[in-house]
Amino acid sequence: MTRTGGFQDDDFWTEFHDFLFSEQRHTQAEELLATSPLLSFPAGARVLDLCCGPGVFTVPLARRGHDVTGVDLSAAMLERARKRTAEAGAQVTYVQADARTYEAPGAFDVVLNMFTSFGYFEDPADNARVLRVMHDCLAPGGTLVLDLAGKELLARKVTPPKVVQRGEDLMVQTDSVQDDWARLRSDWVLVRGERVTRASLVWFVYSAVELRRMAQEAGFGRVEVFGGSTAAPTTRTPSGWCCGRSARADRGAGACAEVRTPF
Repeated sequence: MTRTGGFQDDDFWTEFHDFLFSEQRHTQAEELLATSPLLSFPAGARVLDLCCGPGVFTVPLARRGHDVTGVDLSAAMLERARKRTAEAGAQVTYVQADARTYEAPGAFDVVLNMFTSFGYFEDPADNARVLRVMHDCLAPGGTLVLDLAGKELLARKVTPPKVVQRGEDLMVQTDSVQDDWARLRSDWVLVRGERVTRASLVWFVYSAVELRRMAQEAGFGRVEVFGGSTAAPTTRTPSGWCCGRSARADRGAGACAEVRTPF
């Protein structure tokens, strides 16, 4: 049996890659970019995909003519992103960096953080620091798109274990609430033939109210909360929420899209 170290361990991203980033997920990203008003950006926008993974959004954004930079801590995921970018004939700048310390003041028109890639750090101050990085990377009038599943959704989705199969590989995911709904724990077991790999992941989860407050504390002035990638209000889609648009006169807008399950 093998055990990975979780979010900050390259072995985790490598072992579970096919379940986290299936071709269906890449197709979903293309569809979101084609249909979501929250992901419609001016031609040639400078886009930072923070925690870009294997290029799920960076590649289609580049193919749409945007000037894209992908930042991720995982060398393994960046290698996959570069390969996919080359195969697509696209141009993307990739940077290996920690989301807490990445610096590019005012360099981007758009900052993306997609597929619940926020709240990973054990210290709440570090998660707040990531929001400030996003804020500081934006040029005046820029847009933050922060996509995650909130407590409003997760309260309905923390269910008995889920079983997912990819070819002959089988994965079992068991979720549990931690610290009175401050965090979520997800235990994964991957079976490949006679090899078994386990991973335990714990991350902070936020309600719309909590995330709005955090965004304002990071420097964003106006925060809007949506109920889906179509920008419908939360009252129309009680099963999920898209997390927010923030704006002020000198530092731009932001939006959050919720994605309902990791698979």
